[in-house]
Amino acid sequence: MNDVKGILEVLCRNAEIAEKFFAIETRILSIHNFRDLFDKLLTEIHDRFDVPRVWIAMTEDNDVWRLLDRMTPGGTFGERLRMIDAEAFEGIVGDGLSPILANEGLERFSSLMPEGTRDLSGSLAVVPLTYEGRAIGSLNLWDESPERYAPGMEVSLLRQLAVKVSICLANVMAHERLAMLAFRDPLTDLLNRRVMEQVLRREFDRSKRYGTELAVVFLDIDRFKHINDRYGHDTGDEVLKWVGSRLMAMSRQSDVVARFAGDEFVVVLPSTGADRAYRFVDRLQTFFLSTHLAHDGKIIPVSVSCGIATAADAGVTDAVSLLKKADERLYQSKNSKKG
Repeated sequence: MNDVKGILEVLCRNAEIAEKFFAIETRILSIHNFRDLFDKLLTEIHDRFDVPRVWIAMTEDNDVWRLLDRMTPGGTFGERLRMIDAEAFEGIVGDGLSPILANEGLERFSSLMPEGTRDLSGSLAVVPLTYEGRAIGSLNLWDESPERYAPGMEVSLLRQLAVKVSICLANVMAHERLAMLAFRDPLTDLLNRRVMEQVLRREFDRSKRYGTELAVVFLDIDRFKHINDRYGHDTGDEVLKWVGSRLMAMSRQSDVVARFAGDEFVVVLPSTGADRAYRFVDRLQTFFLSTHLAHDGKIIPVSVSCGIATAADAGVTDAVSLLKKADERLYQSKNSKKG
């Protein structure tokens, strides 16, 4: 009788576990972006399996991390994501994909731990995750109980969990890459014209609603055709990428930098009036006059012309007229140089 009772208890526990895994699989089907991966899926694992702390550690030498870093420079996922050196990660997990369980000497896993972690007691499960056939990081589960993830325990369920999260990573990568194609310029990785125009409409409406300042800088590269003709189109592409990267580096986090078309760029400056916009342009002009692009053994001088318009300018009634005003002033600037 006791044997039957024990078997029934095991069956019930297995049914509960199967139900939890089914819930995780259902959640995976609905996750198409990194934010949901870190905010929703890890929360689901935390809640369903009653794990006090769940996070992902990822090496920086793979496509997943590179795409994530492009989309969220500096990182915005807090304790949900930990970047780890690839060599340090290999030193912890070796070249295998089996989960690692530990309940003593957790100091050796410190490079996997979220920033600021001080409590290195309890037990830890390190479950390698894969993308395109190679380990790129780990799903990590910590519990204050030394018995939760004690070495020697059965790890088949953790293997299943790793497979499911790895599948989720692959799905997220596919969707995020498609999404980037929709709003990023593929050469410079800046926002494209369509997205910039949407942002500008939103910022213009906000400026009028709250009475805040707004400026737009329209700029292009001087004699860009000459650069292409003299150095070749590959070098011309490098110039475009370099100018785009410098614009990003010299802008604030709240500013919006986009490639408009060809060698034209637009910078949207929220909460910025004419004086600050002109100072921004002065910094750009000074930089490009004093710094040349070194590429393929050549030193290539690059300069830009700029047009500035603000939401307070006469004749500006909407985002379209604001952009048009900046464009007109750009060509006035270029004509004055030819003058």
